[in-house]
Amino acid sequence: MNIVSKCVLSIALLGAVALVGKSAAVAEDERQGILLPSYRIGPFAPNGIGQSDAIIDYITLLNERDGGLNGTKLFIQECETQYDNERGVECYERYKNLNSVGLSGVLPLSAGIGYALYDRALADKVPIITPGYGRLQGAVGNLFPYEFPIVGNDWEQTTAIMTYIAGKVGGFDKLKGQKIGLVYLDSAYGKEPFPVLDEMAKRYGFEWKGYPIAAAAMVEQSATWLQIRRDKPDYVLIWGWGVMTPTAIKQAASIKFPVERLIGNWWSAAEPDVIPAGDAAKGYVGATFRMPGTDFGVYKDLEKYVFGPGKGASKVQDRGTVLYNQGLLFAMILTEGMRAAQGKFGNHPVSGDQTRWGLENSNFSEVRLKELGFDGLFAPIKLSCADHAGGGKLRLIQWDGKKWNAISDWLSGTNDFSKPLVQSSAESLAKEMGRAPRDCTTGN
Repeated sequence: MNIVSKCVLSIALLGAVALVGKSAAVAEDERQGILLPSYRIGPFAPNGIGQSDAIIDYITLLNERDGGLNGTKLFIQECETQYDNERGVECYERYKNLNSVGLSGVLPLSAGIGYALYDRALADKVPIITPGYGRLQGAVGNLFPYEFPIVGNDWEQTTAIMTYIAGKVGGFDKLKGQKIGLVYLDSAYGKEPFPVLDEMAKRYGFEWKGYPIAAAAMVEQSATWLQIRRDKPDYVLIWGWGVMTPTAIKQAASIKFPVERLIGNWWSAAEPDVIPAGDAAKGYVGATFRMPGTDFGVYKDLEKYVFGPGKGASKVQDRGTVLYNQGLLFAMILTEGMRAAQGKFGNHPVSGDQTRWGLENSNFSEVRLKELGFDGLFAPIKLSCADHAGGGKLRLIQWDGKKWNAISDWLSGTNDFSKPLVQSSAESLAKEMGRAPRDCTTGN
């Protein structure tokens, strides 16, 4: 080969390398990264591992079965937070430019981290998606555009649980004279039921009393339950998280409080809440917005494309649990918002503001949930610019020692009692923060 030929070949090879590099860069730009602020370490790890693995498994399913979202491959950027607010903020700041268009949304998996991110996410136009938790006023979307407490909030949940109790005693008029106890984590989250219980107690004539549990005392509650034995409430609600709930169940058994009259909210009604309590938990009742089990269509596809080929992040024993199914649901909600955004803005990575639009135009109807394989796992909801909760519902489930069983129909907490409370609270908070309402008639 002469020198000219070698030069031509070298130039051709360099050109090819440049093209390959460019193609790789383009391929990288066309990927959509999803930030996962997980907690696999610390006292709340049993509640965090299953849902984080489920989110990863669902993203793997979309990539393996569908090639991503309309040709846009997805990837997870996980970041350990240990359920710590400062670590959650560090995680967000480190990866908020994960994509060329910024983050599409964040699932903080922690109310505290969600609160710590709200102002930053508002400035960056990134949706904070907190199904069943987070700032309840965020349900009023025209005032809080980047907050999505989808499904419902603790005020609506309290209303639905009290509706269940009313049914057990023979109607709301029979609540008069009843005593309701509330064992709660001594935090803003644990105190959320207070306004609803106050108003319902005035309306229906029952009494209620709160029993705070400090975070440092979650595993030592004997004094609290001795007080409950003296007070003799008819029902006790549990607003806990982590090791607080199984400790409460065991303490209730120690004073012989009827376990079927213990009702945990949806953060106190998963397998890590009952299995450590052993036989004491048999008959325990909890609320849920996501049903446990594997008898849902999405599991057929997970088995075919993820579990069967050995691509799952999860452990077999975690699949079908309440928190694993919760992770599947969370991932589905975020990616469906992204899919809806692509329908308007194009089949490419979408920004946070575009995903906000997509979520506000998402309708998780019975038909759509069946198409996605989530029918029965989740009650239908419809989001909008003004409504970031969607009118979600909950069911009551009961632990039989091995599994959860449904003991009620889907109950709504969004009614003429709770909805005005949420609206007026949102308006007051927005006024205090100097926020003006968005115009929800423009469709933007």
